[in-house]
Amino acid sequence: MNKPVESEDAGPREIEERRFLHGPRHRRFELAFVFRVAMEFIRGFRKLHFAGPCVTVFGSARLNDGPWYELARQAGQELGKRGFTVLTGGGPGMMEAANRGAREVGARSVGVTIELPFEAGANQYCDWFIQFRYFFVRKVMLVKYSYGFLITPGGVGTLDEFFETLTLMQTDKIYDFPVVLLGKEYFEPLVSFMKDVLVERGLISASDLDLFLVTDDPEEAADYIATRSIDAHGLKYKASPSRMLGEN
Repeated sequence: MNKPVESEDAGPREIEERRFLHGPRHRRFELAFVFRVAMEFIRGFRKLHFAGPCVTVFGSARLNDGPWYELARQAGQELGKRGFTVLTGGGPGMMEAANRGAREVGARSVGVTIELPFEAGANQYCDWFIQFRYFFVRKVMLVKYSYGFLITPGGVGTLDEFFETLTLMQTDKIYDFPVVLLGKEYFEPLVSFMKDVLVERGLISASDLDLFLVTDDPEEAADYIATRSIDAHGLKYKASPSRMLGEN
């Protein structure tokens, strides 16, 4: 028997989310959910269509200072110098550092945030941001509009984003896009696990380890991304806003 989803301390949105997790609901509820998701996608497509060329920087919201913060800040600067828009989850910590670096060299700095009870809006270094309700919609936006991906030290969310990106590349859903792990000391145990356990047991191919670069050098990271995206594939960004569609 399902537990009741309503409680006195739950708001309308929390009640709705709990109902969704209880499995099949009335068709009207399911249809309304589909429309809400579709509208989030449309809003994101319209807003981010002219943001590029972007590089997405993933990283922890909890590292607000220290050497890793400075590394992400320098990486944001180097990406900005090469003409990239720095796109992050818009939060504090490593995301703020990358946005800050881009802002400091006059490059575009954009955030794609998520509605959470313990996070409010975007960091102060975003030129502008767009907020989403659903994590999976936000994750699509962070991948769809990027020419490359820079992974800085982070927790569960950062690792999820790293492995999802690798999965998309491994299955040819996105082709040969540059991925960089910035912070050798932090990522060495993870890379060793992939090599010594996953490869050795045949769970991934040895060639999968060639899908990303591990470095401590922000300049090397930015050069790698530029060379393997714009230079290698001839990627260009020529989209222009349409006044008829109310775009600017």
